[in-house]
Amino acid sequence: MTIVMRTAGLLALSNVFMTFAWYAHLRNLGHKPWIVAALASWGIALFEYLLQVPANRMGHQVLSLPQLKILQEAITLAVFLPFSLFYMKESVKLDYLWASLCILGALFFIFRERLMA
Repeated sequence: MTIVMRTAGLLALSNVFMTFAWYAHLRNLGHKPWIVAALASWGIALFEYLLQVPANRMGHQVLSLPQLKILQEAITLAVFLPFSLFYMKESVKLDYLWASLCILGALFFIFRERLMA
């Protein structure tokens, strides 16, 4: 498995934790004081950092910082969509498709040299 694939895998796992840290409290802790939600989110985020920091260190061996960032944003969207649909029970709008296509375009342009080599 390539460094880019391992980086993407770790970033995907870290993003699952971060998505829950950022948004799950809206569903589960909405009736609690915000400080309780913040502390719970902080606890979840620790696991995100335990995956994200090694992923970025590994990925930066072969990817530029902008490539790492755009890759992370694309992974964020890929993780967020099922989270939003299945966990938060949000509806999908056509604008989400257009936004997703923009992110895919950003991936293409940031990795264009690698893809064309």
